[in-house]
Amino acid sequence: MQSSEQCRNAFLSLIAWSEGTSTSPLTRNDGYDVIVSGVSGPQVITDYSDHPFAHGGAVTVRRVPLLVSTAAGRYQVLARYFEAYKAQLHLADFSPASQDAVALKQMGERGAVALVDAGKIEAAITACAPIWASFPGNDYGQGGKSMDELLAKYQEYTTGA
Repeated sequence: MQSSEQCRNAFLSLIAWSEGTSTSPLTRNDGYDVIVSGVSGPQVITDYSDHPFAHGGAVTVRRVPLLVSTAAGRYQVLARYFEAYKAQLHLADFSPASQDAVALKQMGERGAVALVDAGKIEAAITACAPIWASFPGNDYGQGGKSMDELLAKYQEYTTGA
């Protein structure tokens, strides 16, 4: 039986896999260094002292219809959300530990940490769909993974198979 920490880590890995950060050919740090890809090509984070868009800017994801984003890091956290969580959680930087803390806080706000701990992964994915565009059931319209794909990948992360 997996511990709560192992289940939570598997769910965090599931988010990164689903968002495509941990599997990005650009990552050198398990997705923690990935910035949303845009029309000017992919970018990576080289300085973890703060969110890469903390002081303005964004990536133009597409021109028609216009879509810009400040999504960055393993969990594609938007700059405006990171600023709020940075203050709330007393985070010093955008390091991997800070990114994990924000993702766990976001999960907790949706009741998903308790669901993951209880082994209710499908319910946790559904609860988190409004946060991550790659999860089924959100209204971002960006495509994503199916529930079956996510459940199979979570199983892989927890069993090592």
